Amino acid sequence: MRRELAMGQGTDSTTSTTGTTSTTGTSRTAGAAERERARKTAAGLTYLTGFGNEHSSEAEPGALPLGRNSPQRAPLGLYAEQLSGTAFTEPRAHNRRSWLYRIRPSAAHPRFLRAGNGDLRSAPFDETVPDPNRLRWSPLPDAPAGTDFLAGLWTLGGNGDVRRRDGMAVHLYAANASMTDRVFGDADGELLIVPERGGLLLRTELGLLSAEPGQVALVPRGVRFRVELLDEQARGYVCENYGRPFTLPDLGPIGANGLANARDFHAPTAAYEDIEGPVEVVTKYCGNLWKAVYDHSPLDVVAWHGSHVPYVYDLRRFNVLGSISYDHPDPSVFTVLTSPSDTPGLAGVDFVVFAPRWLVGEDTFRPPYFHRNVMSEYMGLIEGAYDAKAEGFVPGGGSLHNMMSAHGPDRETFERASAAELAPQKVDDGLAFMFETRWPVCLTRQAAEAGHLQWDYDAVWQGLERHFTAP
Repeated sequence: MRRELAMGQGTDSTTSTTGTTSTTGTSRTAGAAERERARKTAAGLTYLTGFGNEHSSEAEPGALPLGRNSPQRAPLGLYAEQLSGTAFTEPRAHNRRSWLYRIRPSAAHPRFLRAGNGDLRSAPFDETVPDPNRLRWSPLPDAPAGTDFLAGLWTLGGNGDVRRRDGMAVHLYAANASMTDRVFGDADGELLIVPERGGLLLRTELGLLSAEPGQVALVPRGVRFRVELLDEQARGYVCENYGRPFTLPDLGPIGANGLANARDFHAPTAAYEDIEGPVEVVTKYCGNLWKAVYDHSPLDVVAWHGSHVPYVYDLRRFNVLGSISYDHPDPSVFTVLTSPSDTPGLAGVDFVVFAPRWLVGEDTFRPPYFHRNVMSEYMGLIEGAYDAKAEGFVPGGGSLHNMMSAHGPDRETFERASAAELAPQKVDDGLAFMFETRWPVCLTRQAAEAGHLQWDYDAVWQGLERHFTAP
């Protein structure tokens, strides 16, 4: 039995909204009709607003119990279930949990069996020796026909230990088909999805999100979801964060406002599937994929409330702060989200965006300066060009500058910026980002041997001439 439901109500401190949901077909390859249906669904979505809020939403009136989380009999014959993203006893400000009211409890499932991992890898990363060289890759090759988001994940590398919930991984994806009758959940970490080509419709347990290039989607640890394509091809980046959940960075002397504003993060309204029939559920657990075939869809949450929720965020809403006198600020001032570590000020991983901005510094070399960093930096490009690299760094590609590897602007950029007239300059022809992490990123074998690895990357710094003149 499949039933389509098209109602969702959400309430929090700021808004009340209505959302829609629909079931997908059974074809494994998304055709034009399926993409058009997904685009129409995405265009009609409305959201709850505010990062870290205590949200609540119901897709059927009266589905959300009031005054208690687990009544003796939940409304509408639903099952009450708590999804904990942090330990019960973590401080209130850090605690992440949501109460779900669903048609069947998550416990009602058959045995999971091992599935092939494909090109997906997890920490500890020990296939190759840690590499101090500067590395750069061209975009992933197009995927074979019929590749969905999960099958299209390709791991570049990472650090930490997935079993100790510490560290991160860098993945890329290339897909040309929607996930149909298939759902994925990651017990190892939360997923920050950065589309570069093609939009995505994410059907999660808590509702629907749409993420286009220029936006990012954050799916918390353990939340199950399905990805449908809005375009014929999809490609992008994923940061899998094994550590503490992403949060907004503290602003310190910046004050109360700036960087990513909490109100610009959008959470879904409740939307559910009442589907009886075979659905493949894949879970990532301690580095491996496991699967079970359910007799119903696990995306059957009719109402929910809590703070362990997915979000979508438009990077163009980032409030860029920078110097209005001299010098280039540290890139940490462009941090959108951070996963704190046990050392104050040291992130397990930061997500940084280089969004459109004005450069006005006087007597200042305006592109990012030459430096060596105790942190490791993986950088990707969503669109346009990056102001520190004149060539070779293209949308869909990426570069890795591991701990203490010397890097900075290439020769052409250095020469141009050193001679530029220092009038106010608008940088608005590109959108780049960075996953910055406290430990070296160790490569997978497939990344170290990839055909799209640019073996001549070091050449961009050749020709930086000696200009020193002794007094």
